[in-house]
Amino acid sequence: MIPGGEVLTLGVFLAAFGAIALAVQSLSIRYGTITSDSSDALVVVLAVNILALVPAAFLFGSPIQELTLRALAAFSAAGLLGTMVGRAMHFEGIKRIGSSRAEPIKASQPLHASLIAVVVLGEVVTGGHLVSMIAIVLGIAIITYEHGRSDRSDAKNGYVGLAFPFTAAFFYGIEPTFAKLGFAEDVTVLTGLTVKTASASLGFLIYLWWTQGLPDLREVEKRELPWLVGAGVANTLFLLGYYGALALEPVSLVVPLVQSSPLVIILLSVLFVSDNLERITPRLVIGALVAVAGAIGVTLLS
Repeated sequence: MIPGGEVLTLGVFLAAFGAIALAVQSLSIRYGTITSDSSDALVVVLAVNILALVPAAFLFGSPIQELTLRALAAFSAAGLLGTMVGRAMHFEGIKRIGSSRAEPIKASQPLHASLIAVVVLGEVVTGGHLVSMIAIVLGIAIITYEHGRSDRSDAKNGYVGLAFPFTAAFFYGIEPTFAKLGFAEDVTVLTGLTVKTASASLGFLIYLWWTQGLPDLREVEKRELPWLVGAGVANTLFLLGYYGALALEPVSLVVPLVQSSPLVIILLSVLFVSDNLERITPRLVIGALVAVAGAIGVTLLS
């Protein structure tokens, strides 16, 4: 918790760091999937996660001794739903419509989480929640309109592409419930992240083997591979910052800070991106601001 008068705590710093890392990951995925498949991107990012998190978990803890069957099941479900399905949809959305458009739509995660809570847990939607949800829908509508009128919207990148970040937001909204069940078993952050990433990696590799065969990363465009590795490093840093912040500060503080990543993406795009991969327009900025404000409102009023 934040003591009175103290704003820049370690938890706040970690959450802000996580938002920046998430923005860097999204832009890296955009540049790493110009010709490569989003499935290649996910394999590379998961590989980097495994190479970084597994040794760290055993170096700083005892994952095997920590895990209970309930924690193992909870973090495995979080990995399969959020890390595998959610991230696969997220990456494909970035590839199709760009990170500056996909990220604000993905930030509607609290809307899905709230609706799930209403249906499953019987929670009540307050007036503030309703206004925030309307803001999310309005922001996404602005982004959808702006994307649809863009001259780069073809059969692949048009309205159909918007479905991918929507689906990612839904599965990202489910994941925290399972993570909370796992952490309730007194499991450390590194152990939880390791199980989550390992289950997602195994599940995705089995899916690829069953449907289209395992990918050959040697076929990835050499100019794009560094971007994918960079996305993996950024994603690993995001996970550490995000879960580290959650261990120190309440969810109502951490999640709004992390969900500011669409604004970071727009800022980075304006400052450093000079090509047509990320076209920043006034309507897009307004839509992102409205959607992020709604996501923050849903979280703060939870």
